[in-house]
Amino acid sequence: MPSDRRMFLGAGLGVTAALASHASALAASAQTVSADDPHLPANVRLEPEVRAAAAHDFGRLIHKQPRGVLRPAASADIAGLMRCAKGHGVKVAARGQGHSIFGRSLSEDGVVVDMSAMNAIREIQHDRVVVDAGATWKDLLDATLAQGLTPPVLTNYLGLSVGGTIAVGGIGATSSRHGVQTDNVIALDVVTGDGNELSCSADSNTDLFDSVRAGLGQCGIVTRATLLLARAPERIRRFQLFYRDLSSLTADQRRVLTEGRFDQLQGAILPDGSGGWQYQLDGAIPYSSGSAPDDKAVLSGLTDERGAAVIADLSYREDALAFGRFENLLRAKGQWSNPQPWLLTFLRGSNAERAAGDILAGLKGDAVGPFGRITLYPLLTRAFHTPLVRLPKEDMVFVFNLIRIPASSDAAVAERMVAENRTLYDRIREAGGVQYPVGAFAMSPGDWEVHFGSSWPQFREAKRRYDPQHLLAPGYNVF
Repeated sequence: MPSDRRMFLGAGLGVTAALASHASALAASAQTVSADDPHLPANVRLEPEVRAAAAHDFGRLIHKQPRGVLRPAASADIAGLMRCAKGHGVKVAARGQGHSIFGRSLSEDGVVVDMSAMNAIREIQHDRVVVDAGATWKDLLDATLAQGLTPPVLTNYLGLSVGGTIAVGGIGATSSRHGVQTDNVIALDVVTGDGNELSCSADSNTDLFDSVRAGLGQCGIVTRATLLLARAPERIRRFQLFYRDLSSLTADQRRVLTEGRFDQLQGAILPDGSGGWQYQLDGAIPYSSGSAPDDKAVLSGLTDERGAAVIADLSYREDALAFGRFENLLRAKGQWSNPQPWLLTFLRGSNAERAAGDILAGLKGDAVGPFGRITLYPLLTRAFHTPLVRLPKEDMVFVFNLIRIPASSDAAVAERMVAENRTLYDRIREAGGVQYPVGAFAMSPGDWEVHFGSSWPQFREAKRRYDPQHLLAPGYNVF
């Protein structure tokens, strides 16, 4: 098997008191304004090259030039900006690592808050960690692994910021057991849209806590998070199994999920290089040295093409960083910076095979590009508790994502894929599915109201309370 193809197939799939800071308020109120733009604080960067760097995101589909960029050293810097912004109607968007794919971290003629310098990992205890929102999950994992600990849920790509995934949910391979990353948040420090610095948790400022977790940045900018930790396994035994068709894949996925054979379960539909598809189940079992899984028992009764199976044994860290090797491959081929018109959704478990099969039948051979994939795998929803994380109302749902990586930067191809995303989303919604809200297509406020469903009235009220001038995260077009 060529080394590029092997890399492609092996890539990973996927505080308390309600007090405003009086000292920070005094400092911010005395903050001077910029001589070049009296509507902005003096610490907002206005240089053309700084603004240009914040005018695009990872998706490279939307470009919006900000008026300025704030690189805060502390939450007081953000609070000062928000108090200034609300006096002049300036829109503000938080940016972690810039990995949004449809302009959601951009702000046309507004201010982008670049959180990358607020990246300290402050305190690690046996069951929790306090971390600044700009830290990446990779840096956090390295710090916690030094003490034998890990966050219960890791995204497949660890180059994302903690604050960035908290804003949308943060799904990972262990989500069937532990929910999304927002289900593992103990407490948050937040700067609201009206410039207040508040702490929130399940017991304090609960409405803010529930509107910031997976709230798309609409009610506040997360500056610090207290997260759950668990004991990290030493090693991972990973099983990649291949199937002749969609129905065989999903039947085995349902079986191993129901039986709890894997701690991590994902799957993908991959271009086979000849215009067709290859179907892959990806499962993993953590273990300690000396207690390796029994491969024969793990695979008993499954209908995969056993001769093609790939079984690998890795350290926990090596396994968690697997997607990073795929990133390096794409960078080497110049494709990491191409447009990324992805579509991420959840299908109802009761009709997932039919819905996915109908969509697959209509996709052309270049639908995801030579290194793209369609991720498809089931989740049990009982571990999901974040109010604003939307899932079909069934015990089992299927992740269904088009991870499109076009072979070139052709704008017309990307535009066609974005238009197709909207069509597919409408079909999925009609079939009872929902989106994971980071996809590359436009949403109207009415679309968002439908998306959030029964949670919409509480979300709308939180927006009115914490960002009454609708200054935050304008790229989502929620309100």
